[in-house]
Amino acid sequence: MLLVATLIPIFFNALAEEGGLSSVEYLAYWGYAASAVTVITAVLSPILGTLADTRNYKKPIFTFCVAVGVIGCCAMGMASTWLPFLLIFIFAKVGFSGSLVFYDSMLSDVTVPDRMDEVSSKGYAWGYIGSCVPFVVCLALVLGAGSIGISQMTALNLALFITAVWWLVTTLPLLRQYKQVHFVEVQEHAIRQSFARIGHTLRHLKEDRQVFWFLLAFFCYIDGVYTIIDMATAYGTALGLDTTGLLLALLVTQIVAFPSALVFGRLSGQYPSGTLIPVCIAAYAGIALFAFFLKHQWQFWVLAVVVGMFQGGIQALSRSHFAKIIPPEKSGEYFGLFDICGKGASFLGTMIVSVGSQLTGRDRKSVV
Repeated sequence: MLLVATLIPIFFNALAEEGGLSSVEYLAYWGYAASAVTVITAVLSPILGTLADTRNYKKPIFTFCVAVGVIGCCAMGMASTWLPFLLIFIFAKVGFSGSLVFYDSMLSDVTVPDRMDEVSSKGYAWGYIGSCVPFVVCLALVLGAGSIGISQMTALNLALFITAVWWLVTTLPLLRQYKQVHFVEVQEHAIRQSFARIGHTLRHLKEDRQVFWFLLAFFCYIDGVYTIIDMATAYGTALGLDTTGLLLALLVTQIVAFPSALVFGRLSGQYPSGTLIPVCIAAYAGIALFAFFLKHQWQFWVLAVVVGMFQGGIQALSRSHFAKIIPPEKSGEYFGLFDICGKGASFLGTMIVSVGSQLTGRDRKSVV
């Protein structure tokens, strides 16, 4: 995810400049690609999630999505022009996004409800700090490309390969140890039955008021979170901020997010997640407002630190809060719906940035 927010937009920007695209077109096409990923994932997630609730199906489907993402990540380095690169990016990001649906739904299988906030927060915390390892290696490779006698584009290609290998290697322990505890028994015509189950859930969703209202609220507030993650580097680049400074600032975001996620995990033992989540929402409202007035590099650093303080908390607590209010044997199905709300919100946000920048001709106005 860190690579998607940092080096990949810069790689695309270099290819876009070679292809004669303006900064406004670059930001718009990047936003359209992110939106395409959102739509594809939103369509596939509930279908695959419902199928994954069947006994012994979750791990194989998760593995397939990881494989799609890893192969796509390697293939991006082979693209020499901006359009093939963007198409491969969509392919890889769909695999990555799909894998997260099943990864999130595993929460019900690996812990008990009383510990879900804590476990979810630790998962995000270690994920943030773990992603820094390949990122630092890749960043050093890209920034020091000239000193080791390779071009920056070659360094970016190697960075994509290193990230793909890291992703695959760190997933192997989970694949070896995870066991699906909650499931729906295997039936004849499993795929057909999956469609029937999700149809039943959608028809009766409004009757489960707690789940329905949380999903509606989640759709509304997670828009800001995902849009900022997807568009931060592209926005900063379009404003003409120093690329190296942007990358280092986003590394700081990951480092700050590590202890912050752990703090929110501790706080969840004293305060309910329904209290802590609105605090994070208020912080993100301030972040979006601050981004509109962004002009200088140091302001982007401030933004990076504040995002890091609340990013892990709002994501971890949203996941664990949802896991506690859904039937555990239908976690894949419900997290598919959860992902629809999250990706649907992200689609809305990235489309607003893209369309707004093209209509107004100003990158900054699209933030409004």
